[in-house]
Amino acid sequence: MDHRISLEEEGGSSDLQYGKLTSLSQTSSTGTTTMFEPHGTRSIEKKESIVTADSGSSSSCLAVKAPEKKLTLFALRLAVFEKAATGLGTLGFIWATVVLLGGFAITLDSTDFWFITFILLIEGTRIFSRSHELEWQHQATWSITDAGANSFRVLRSASNYVLQSIKNCLWRPVVAVKKFSQHGQETTEANEASPPYSDSASTRTWTSSDVPILPYANWLFLSSHISRLLYWLQLLSATACVVLSSIKLIKHNYGEVAKGDTDKRNRQFALTIFYALALAEALLFLMEKAYWEWKISYRKMLEEVRDECELGPLGMVSIRRFFYDAYSRSIEGSIFDGLNMDLASFAMDLLSSNSHDEQLIGARILRRLANSERFSEDTLQKIGISMSVLERLVEMLNWTDHKEEEIRLSAAEILLKLAGKKQNSLRIAGIPGAMESISSLLHITRNYIPAADEIGEKKQVLDHPYYGFWTFNHLGLLILKKLACNHDNCGKIGHTRGLLPKIIEFTHAEERILKTENFAPYQIITVKKSLQLMKLLASTTGTTGKHLRREISEMVFTISNLRDILSYGDKHPLLQKLCMEILTNLALEEEAKEKIGGTGGVLKELFNIFFKQNISENQKGVTMASGDTLAMLALESKSNCHRILKLKVLESLVEALKIPLLRINAARILRNLCTYSGSECFNQLKLVTIAAPTILQAIMSEESKLQEVMVGVAANVFKFMNPHESSTLFEEAGITEAEMANKLIQILKKHKYPPTKVPRIRRFAIELSIWMMNDKEENISIFKELAMEEVLEGVLETTSEVENFNVFSGTFGLNRHNMTIHSLVETALKLFEDRKNSL
Repeated sequence: MDHRISLEEEGGSSDLQYGKLTSLSQTSSTGTTTMFEPHGTRSIEKKESIVTADSGSSSSCLAVKAPEKKLTLFALRLAVFEKAATGLGTLGFIWATVVLLGGFAITLDSTDFWFITFILLIEGTRIFSRSHELEWQHQATWSITDAGANSFRVLRSASNYVLQSIKNCLWRPVVAVKKFSQHGQETTEANEASPPYSDSASTRTWTSSDVPILPYANWLFLSSHISRLLYWLQLLSATACVVLSSIKLIKHNYGEVAKGDTDKRNRQFALTIFYALALAEALLFLMEKAYWEWKISYRKMLEEVRDECELGPLGMVSIRRFFYDAYSRSIEGSIFDGLNMDLASFAMDLLSSNSHDEQLIGARILRRLANSERFSEDTLQKIGISMSVLERLVEMLNWTDHKEEEIRLSAAEILLKLAGKKQNSLRIAGIPGAMESISSLLHITRNYIPAADEIGEKKQVLDHPYYGFWTFNHLGLLILKKLACNHDNCGKIGHTRGLLPKIIEFTHAEERILKTENFAPYQIITVKKSLQLMKLLASTTGTTGKHLRREISEMVFTISNLRDILSYGDKHPLLQKLCMEILTNLALEEEAKEKIGGTGGVLKELFNIFFKQNISENQKGVTMASGDTLAMLALESKSNCHRILKLKVLESLVEALKIPLLRINAARILRNLCTYSGSECFNQLKLVTIAAPTILQAIMSEESKLQEVMVGVAANVFKFMNPHESSTLFEEAGITEAEMANKLIQILKKHKYPPTKVPRIRRFAIELSIWMMNDKEENISIFKELAMEEVLEGVLETTSEVENFNVFSGTFGLNRHNMTIHSLVETALKLFEDRKNSL
């Protein structure tokens, strides 16, 4: 059984090979969107629509008519031959029985009588054989599938075993059936492999292809051999009919007719018509068989269609079965009935069968078509609108018998493809018990898995004995990941009993796995997918997100598993980045934030990564993610701020304000430390005042996000200075307070409406303005001369709820500021009013 699967990565699909794993540590996002700014789904949806449009256009370029149409058209043409021959045969039979044998039986010449009798018997034999051949051919498709379709080749390949089989039948009649069946399959279908596990001894029913009709001479009476016998019997009958009819038509010796004998005057014409009908019928039948052999054996139509449908070496069983069904429909009903068949619908019908072999054929076909770039879209559309098929596929995920492993694997891959479409993901998740079925794919084992160097660097990890478990684990995580892209499905995943603990368990990675080069790459990929899934769940918005974050953080192994990856995952920066993003999302909840900060080593490891020097280009995203996480953990958490200060990193944070990669998050962390540490840490935090010149210069020269965070930290750092110290720092920075006041007014004028990218810049500018006016009365006059009051009046008219929050979960605001932007503006205006009254 072919166990290889395709891994659905963000950038496409790739076979799971050892060499592909290096991309795990080289891929990192450098996007600038963080939780400190609101972000919706518009950009994501736009990107998805572009991808969908691109894939649709490429699909249309590659679109071709279904290759199986060749087979249905071929079946129609064969049916035309067959029904024409059958019609002529029926007419000939009626003519013989009614006109000749009925009317001229006494007057017929003895040779004509016996010729007619033999022809009728031969044709009767052929018609009987033909009426039953298709039935036996269907049964034969499960083992020696060449019967009927490639008869000459099959007989040649099987002839070497006939004598040995007969010998075995005489001595071991029952055992020989199974032995020959297995040996025949291994020889005639080396690359086609009929469905596995069809041994009738292991089930309560017989496999039709292995049924011994009689207790002895079993080989002769196997279903496939009977089909072959009927096939050759038809050819011999038709050939005999051609010979006998031709002899009579050529010799034209119908006996002498006496003059005046009125009983025999039309006998010659009647016999000529009969022999002509018999000859025409036999020739049509032989033409049909010749056409059959030409297209099937010589032109190899079945192999051609199999390759065009991308069904692989196992696809011959499926193609033959499809062809026989189409041919049967054309023969038994209208000749056009077979034209209504297509491979996808045919496979969907087989999935509903109670036969293991039919289920396997259907699953194989749908799996191949769903993974095909050319046929995937149409196939998934057909499956997606059929709830019965979706329910059947979900049900198959629960089949844990090793004999049904390939069916289960195929069902999982098909559902993985379906889950990539939004509507399909909703349908799948809406099936009762669907999440429990997907959960059954997640089998956790801590058994030893060999390192790649132990099994050879060029050897695929798929070959090791534990591949089955890891394959289903990986597919289960991928399906859940795609389902989790929909908000409603996240809630269902969270409410499924026992599913969250399984997902978290897969994030466990031991030190030896993370540190050892080339160790267990398949397990690393599974860890990656579980982290990606957990990130999606933790980033869910609304009340569903709050519930999920609480559930995830309450699992006792969640934070410790993430800490281990932070500690030992230097060779896997993408895994570290995912861990940080999960921690950042969990920190949205106050209880989770305290658990993360209180877990030993988490803050320390995050700072180690944040301050790590000489990093490569692909590790910059990891550094930025660590800064985001630290800023979030310090936000509105007095205890975490104290823990950070105990790590003695304050001086390093100040120095980080000068490093382009670190300065934004360093400023955020410093602002939170200054804001939420409490008065007891005043003396310790006074050290940050040495960073004031750097902060002031950044405010004057930078823009956008960096300017926002620098204005924000300035308003808090200056609280640790008296007026004399602040004047000294302004002089040291080479900036006058009037210039700073002018810059703040420019910021407010530039951002007349609250911007999405820098939602707090107006708030921070007003906070810094208030501090400057409180610090020195002269600053009030400076701001008044610069028309600050008018600018603030304009801000009052454009305030927005987005300016009242520290962080955001999508478009949901979290961690509301103690003072609204409206109150902050009024506080600043009151300073002008008080100054006016004092004068």
